[in-house]
Amino acid sequence: MPELPEVETVRRGLEPVMSGRRIVRAEVRRADLRWPLPPRMAGRLTGARVERLRRRSKYVLADLDTGETLLIHLGMSGRVLISGAQVGAFFHEHPAPAAHDHIVLEMEEGARITYNDPRRFGMWDLIETGAEEEHRLLAGLGPEPLGNAFDEYYLVARLRGRNTPIKAALLDQRLVAGLGNIYVCEVLHRTGISPLRKAGRLSAARAASLVPAIRSVLTEAIEAGGSSLRDYRQADGELGYFQHVFGVYGRQDQPCRSPGCTGTVRRVVQSGRSSFYCPVCQR
Repeated sequence: MPELPEVETVRRGLEPVMSGRRIVRAEVRRADLRWPLPPRMAGRLTGARVERLRRRSKYVLADLDTGETLLIHLGMSGRVLISGAQVGAFFHEHPAPAAHDHIVLEMEEGARITYNDPRRFGMWDLIETGAEEEHRLLAGLGPEPLGNAFDEYYLVARLRGRNTPIKAALLDQRLVAGLGNIYVCEVLHRTGISPLRKAGRLSAARAASLVPAIRSVLTEAIEAGGSSLRDYRQADGELGYFQHVFGVYGRQDQPCRSPGCTGTVRRVVQSGRSSFYCPVCQR
C-alpha cells in the first residue's frame, strides 16, 4: 500500500494539471470501489474547479470551488495516471480504456486523469470542505511527520510508558500520520533501534533521534519518487526509485549496509507485518 512518500509524489504530479483548473467532464464507471462511491459523483465533479491540492497522511485532497473536497486513497493497487499533458519530462498520449479504469476526469486544457484499480481497495469520497478532520478515515490522525507539530518533545512524551514495540508505536496513525511499514523499518535501521524494543523503554535521547531520521527518510523517498515494489507508479507512469537504497526492507539474509557492520538482515513478523532489521547494529 502506498505510504506518505508515494502519496505526496502523486499529489505533486497532479498539481500542475489539476490545481486551478476545471473538471470538464467526470466519468464514473462503477458504483463502488472498496466502499460505495458518493451519490451523483460524476455530476458533482463535472464543472468544478480545483482550488487547491493537498495531502493528509496517505490521502490526497482536492478542494473544489463547489464547497466540497474530493478525498482519494489509492488502496493496495490504485494508480492515478495523467495523459494528454506534459508532466515534467514526460508526455503520454491518451491510452485506450483499460479494464480497471474506474474513474476518469477530463480536465480543461486537455489533460486526462485516470484512476485504475484492479483490486478495488481504493477509496474516493466527497466531503464538505473544512470538515475533513471529521471524516471517519481522518478523524483522530496524529500530526504530519514533516510538519511543525511533530518534534522531539512531542514524540518523547507520546512514547513514554508505552508497552508496545517501537515498530508498532510508529505505525499507530494516532501517534503520527502517514508512516507505513517500509519507512518505519528504514528509520529504525538508521537510528540503530530494534523494531522489537519496547517503545516506553527507549531513552529520551534515542526516542528523540527518531524525529530527524523520520524526516530525512521521508524527504529522500519523496525526492526519489517513492518506492515501487508492486503496483505503485508516479502520476506520470514512471517508477519510484527509493527501493534501490533500502537499508533493510526486503533484504532478508543479505549483508547489513551500515558502515562497519558485519550483521545480516533478519525478518520477523510483528502483528502480521514483516519487520526487517539487523540484529547486530539495531538494539
